[in-house]
Amino acid sequence: MSWPVFWAEACLGAIIAVPEDPEKIMKFAVKRSKITGTVKIPGSKSHTIRSIYIASLADGTSVIRAPLLSLDTEAAIRVCVAFGAEIKKEDDRLEVTGFGGKPSIPEDVIDVGNSGTTLRFGVSTAALGEGYSLFTGDEQIRSRPMDPLLHSLNDLGTLAVSTRDNGKAPLIVKGRASGGKTELEAVTSQYLSSLLINVPLFEKDTQITVTKLNEVPYVDMTLSWLDEQDIRYEREGYEQFLIPGNQSYHPFKKAIPGDFSSASFFFVLGALSEEGVRLNNLSMTDPQGDKRVIEILKDMGAEVKIAKDSIEVKGGGLKGRAIDMNDIPDALPVMAVAGCLAEGTTELRNVPQARLKETDRISVMYSELSKMGADITEKEDGLVIKKSRLKAAAVSGFLDHRVVMALAVAGLQVDGETVIDTAESAQVTFPDFFDLIRQCKGNINKLE
Repeated sequence: MSWPVFWAEACLGAIIAVPEDPEKIMKFAVKRSKITGTVKIPGSKSHTIRSIYIASLADGTSVIRAPLLSLDTEAAIRVCVAFGAEIKKEDDRLEVTGFGGKPSIPEDVIDVGNSGTTLRFGVSTAALGEGYSLFTGDEQIRSRPMDPLLHSLNDLGTLAVSTRDNGKAPLIVKGRASGGKTELEAVTSQYLSSLLINVPLFEKDTQITVTKLNEVPYVDMTLSWLDEQDIRYEREGYEQFLIPGNQSYHPFKKAIPGDFSSASFFFVLGALSEEGVRLNNLSMTDPQGDKRVIEILKDMGAEVKIAKDSIEVKGGGLKGRAIDMNDIPDALPVMAVAGCLAEGTTELRNVPQARLKETDRISVMYSELSKMGADITEKEDGLVIKKSRLKAAAVSGFLDHRVVMALAVAGLQVDGETVIDTAESAQVTFPDFFDLIRQCKGNINKLE
């Protein structure tokens, strides 16, 4: 064992999480409800985390308006502060004074909690530093793959290793990276976005050859941020990127758009409702991939009305479809619920990376919807679902925010009481989810 790994293991003992106390797990009870109303969708998690990192990498003070305030956001703030950024929360905004592309060496181990985006962006930021940074997170984070990104960082002049030699956190990163050439298998787009955000600040030019890429819209979102910052790059499609080194970020003022990933749960609720749901704070001009859920539900038979900053969705008798989910893996849990209630067969396919999220979402949605009586088949890259007569059941959210929220949508459609455990995980990206469900006349209550 090398001394950096020995040192890391010695430091980790005090902070690695222990299993959750079963008596402290939050449970929610959900009953059939006639959903209708208007909700304001919170800011985009993906945009918020990108904004925090880019503002922290800049030299000067940025103002981020209407960010998502959630556990994932807190994780990103914690990491960037550890690297030397000053971040103040004031009302509905963040003021970020950056460290000008030269992060400090963290004084302690960095705990990213449950935020995979934060971890993946953070390790590339650590590569800009002059010393060792050590990352860990909760049990789910320590099960998520990091090998392709670690491999690329090593190609670019960084020491980036898994302390347990399994390609997963805990991780050690030592800069300073220089740049160069690398190949990247981006089974999650977060690997590529992590590099694209940070390599413009490396000493030399960087060439990235992408051998595989899932979730293309998230890369488009990252590139839109680079464009706004006047970061220079050349690319051939999504296969080759050449990014000159020694660039810099500048401070900015920006409002964060609403989150289409969070909105997807209310899109489906609206599509299953006779009276419908109106969602405010959404713009179809934003590059977020999950806005495609609107077109999918419309194709399935929902009534959709799109205005400048709002979207209305109303039930129209959904019909099953074959849906390529590669660009929108976060929508798989709630679209599986929609499939259970649509006529005919719904196939969610080409989304193997859904197994690499907070949980194996393909397997988890198969198991939990099966408990509710779903006619559902698990495939290697997705799910096949036939219209089902769902029933109330006790189900587990497996501490996965999107699974918890999808199961809540299912419980609102059936007689009896559906009990969902680990419901506290909704706070990762959508702290107001249950309150907004109640605002739409949903019968959902915390169990004491």
